[in-house]
Amino acid sequence: MDLIKTSNLRICLCLAATLLLTACSVSYKFNGASIDYSKTKTIQINEFPIRSAYVWGPMAPLFNNALKDQFANHTRLIQVRRNGDLKIEGEITQYQQRNKSVSAEGYSAQTELSMTVNVRFTNNVNHAEDFERQFTATSTYETTQSLNSVQDELVTQMCKEICDQIFNATVANW
Repeated sequence: MDLIKTSNLRICLCLAATLLLTACSVSYKFNGASIDYSKTKTIQINEFPIRSAYVWGPMAPLFNNALKDQFANHTRLIQVRRNGDLKIEGEITQYQQRNKSVSAEGYSAQTELSMTVNVRFTNNVNHAEDFERQFTATSTYETTQSLNSVQDELVTQMCKEICDQIFNATVANW
């Protein structure tokens, strides 16, 4: 008798688990984007000019290319020059360096480089998601190194970090 009850219980549990698994569907995208491609098909990414007092010439092209690559590599959105379903525009508003730490001798030991980008995001499919926000990234280097020797690498890292932040804020809904 106990064997029949145990057998029936196992069958019921298996059926319940099967029904539960077939009734629920889990959707996860490995790129982090949560875009309804039936409604949102295009993205317009305008060039971000440099509006900061301190300027490093290659910074704007590095940032603009990194941002466009981020969306090209992680979404199926078609990039257009105008009238995109999504629109990203803005400017690089700050690029600066400051002393971060001081050595025992009283000299600067580390310098922090920072970059801030102002972004205006327009979702023409759902204007409730529109925003204007600033995104900042920082990177530190030893003061024994010259800025010229590390600038390319550090700006590239900061551009990637800011592009990740923009991607997450616009299409990943994090």
